[in-house]
Amino acid sequence: MSVLVASDLDRTLIYSDRALALDVPDRLAPRLLCVEVYQGRPLSYMTERAAGLLADLARQARFVPTTTRTPEQYERVTLPGPTSDRLPEYAICANGGQLLVDGVPDHDWRAEITARIDAGSAPLEEVVRRLALCADPEWTHKRRVADELFAYLVVERAALPAGWLEELTGWCAERGWVVSLQGRKVYAVPAPLTKSAALAEVVRRSGATTVLAAGDSLLDADLLLAADAGWRPGHGELADSGWTAPGVTALEEVGVTAGEEIVRRFLAGVTAG
Repeated sequence: MSVLVASDLDRTLIYSDRALALDVPDRLAPRLLCVEVYQGRPLSYMTERAAGLLADLARQARFVPTTTRTPEQYERVTLPGPTSDRLPEYAICANGGQLLVDGVPDHDWRAEITARIDAGSAPLEEVVRRLALCADPEWTHKRRVADELFAYLVVERAALPAGWLEELTGWCAERGWVVSLQGRKVYAVPAPLTKSAALAEVVRRSGATTVLAAGDSLLDADLLLAADAGWRPGHGELADSGWTAPGVTALEEVGVTAGEEIVRRFLAGVTAG
């Protein structure tokens, strides 16, 4: 397959109930398919139409889920495919820190990206200490370290103090880290840890000649820039900031209907190619 499709998951292809943005009368709402269960409860959804289109896409192109989720979080997601038990050949997790090959972490890639982080960013422990000091328990629900690669907070977004995010962003930038606010999560990620770096490795191994991509957050910008064509939904960090780039289409759709439109655009791009 010469076409490779790399897509972010959360708030791009799949949506929690908080992010569905179904602003139509209930009787007109699209039928939804649950694609993630956590602790016995449904957690994330696609429209049924999007699921069918994604299954068609996976038959015609190399589909690479590309997510900030850890491998353990990613494994909770069951994406539609040509068959119910088929895993994507490649999946990018932990914002590029983990490359799964047939569902198994690739240790050579982990060693490579770890060396790049060590050479280009301050230690994780320094950033974790900073987050512990500056994240007020009044509006911070959780502090987490993901896969020993990056850190994030779960916050009450509306209660974030004015200027707090900008101050943290500046402090992290001085130390080779990037900050991204996605929904209720504030991510602090070492600058060399990117989805595009892992994507380049997948392209090298697979021999893909055309790359299509989609994403909604600051951490997806490099992924979109690395693609021959990309799409972002009408919601999210990139849309809120008005971010655009050559070859990237800003969609008007928001919520789960944006996810359906993205898969439709992918399939059209593969067919046209």
